[in-house]
Amino acid sequence: MNNFVKTTLAVVCGLILVWILSAIIGIGLLGSLIAGSSGKPVLPKSGVLKIDMSKIVITEQSEDNFDFASLATTGGDVSTRNIGLWEALRALDQAAKDPAVQFIYLKTDGNTTSLAALSEFRQGLCKFRKDGEKAIVSYVENPGTGSYYLSSVADKIYMTPHTGANYMLNGISSSLMFYGDILKRLGINVQLIRHGKFKSAGETFTRGDISPENREQMQVLVNSIWQTVAGEIAESRHITTEALNETIDGLQLCLPQDFIDCGLADELLDRSALARKLADLSGVDDYEDVDMIDFGDYLDAKETKSRRSKKIAVLYANGEIVDGSDGTQVAGDRFAALIEDIRQDEDVEAVVLRVNSPGGSVLASEKIRQQIDLLEIPLIASYGDYAASGGYWISSGCDKIYTDAVTLTGSIGVFSMIPEFSKLAQDKLHIGVESICSNKHGDMFSLMRPFDSAEQAALSRSIEEVYDRFTSLVAAKRPLSKEEVDNLGQGRVWTGADAVANGLADEIGTLEDAIRYAAAAAGDEDLSNWKIQAYPEPQTIAEQLLGQLGQGQEDDYSILLGKYYKDIRSPQMLARMPYTLKFQ
Repeated sequence: MNNFVKTTLAVVCGLILVWILSAIIGIGLLGSLIAGSSGKPVLPKSGVLKIDMSKIVITEQSEDNFDFASLATTGGDVSTRNIGLWEALRALDQAAKDPAVQFIYLKTDGNTTSLAALSEFRQGLCKFRKDGEKAIVSYVENPGTGSYYLSSVADKIYMTPHTGANYMLNGISSSLMFYGDILKRLGINVQLIRHGKFKSAGETFTRGDISPENREQMQVLVNSIWQTVAGEIAESRHITTEALNETIDGLQLCLPQDFIDCGLADELLDRSALARKLADLSGVDDYEDVDMIDFGDYLDAKETKSRRSKKIAVLYANGEIVDGSDGTQVAGDRFAALIEDIRQDEDVEAVVLRVNSPGGSVLASEKIRQQIDLLEIPLIASYGDYAASGGYWISSGCDKIYTDAVTLTGSIGVFSMIPEFSKLAQDKLHIGVESICSNKHGDMFSLMRPFDSAEQAALSRSIEEVYDRFTSLVAAKRPLSKEEVDNLGQGRVWTGADAVANGLADEIGTLEDAIRYAAAAAGDEDLSNWKIQAYPEPQTIAEQLLGQLGQGQEDDYSILLGKYYKDIRSPQMLARMPYTLKFQ
């Protein structure tokens, strides 16, 4: 055995040993975490409910957010907790009626909750104020659009007087990147077959700039979302939306005092002054006597397991729609089986389909939709951040569709995208490629030549068939003709507010609204008489650990093509929203 082989083996063995030791340490720490978290927290007889958005993330479902790498390197310090939206809203409902909760102290700096979930949580806070007739006070040190949007729900907004942070509110925007020019320079030809002039997913790889249709839909989306956000801020602060926009467009918010002068905050307080204020509001002489109740602890302490037999199933379609049985995404086979289980459970009397998906595989979407159509009980849809393309495919047949105003939905369209590397191979890498085929089109998906006209036509025929199926499904269940669906389709993405206006959705509402409607549709509107059962159950820490230990590296092709599909040799039909958008 030569020295190179010996050295290589030694390095590999060393890495394996380090990995095993890290696993042992991580599992030991994990055991400590589990052991330390047993039992319900003990709450004070009276106190202030503290909601710190840097410590929690409102997600679709509650789960233990476990990161093996960070656990091994940070000594078990998990900085944030994932709290499901339904559990968060129920905790706020309980707090409104709980005499032990004096008021809410809200800190929104460091917020990482997505906009639609933030919007629903904000509505829950509004309901807390109204139902409980209790105050909310917030403290802001570094206001961003999302954090200030949530803070604006408060009766009083206090801000730090210290300068140095970024105090600008400048609206929302979304930045899109286009790789078409660089890919052509490299000799990579991305072949896009689509139906829908607004179905712009492939533009990322075929163009060097945005198309007029894509620019149009993006501007409408951004304007619609901002109209919702700005309108709610203005209403809470008792100013006009026009005044708010003038303030932002004039860049008038540069210093803490600017927020006071423009009516967007009530008082500037440093930490000491804030402590005195909280003590005064709590009716005690000293801040040390203020009992703060952590929101997560409150949720845990108030959690109860329903013993009711009749159930409302909440099916969380959260993530990309993919083929197979993937445990972390909306996998066609896995979800079809879940729906079959729900259908056979005689105790389930209504279903709420909670969709938070930009779409994905047409085949998987169709499998899920076919099982959903077999349900013979009330079926209500509730939309999160996304219910687009495949996400709309699986849910458009529901009896009623609730959406958030800032949800991105619609995107009724379909595309397939296959790259070919012949110019890269021949002109850049000087590699010759020859194909020996049994049939005329045997090397059609070799990725080493472009499609000919017959192949392009065959793929287009498949795309057109899928689009026709999509529009027919929507027209059969929505109060729209097929022609109207086509006009609203063409791959165009709409906000929830616009979707309600054009008939793609029924009503602006929260997950709680959908569950309450499902209960009434099943004959009993009193939620206390129901068990709310989540499907699928969130992954346990052990399942997350096994999943992370088994993760492989993404292949270069999937990174290059934005992970639209795993096997780029397959002409997979995709009903997917153009982009997963993040508005800053």
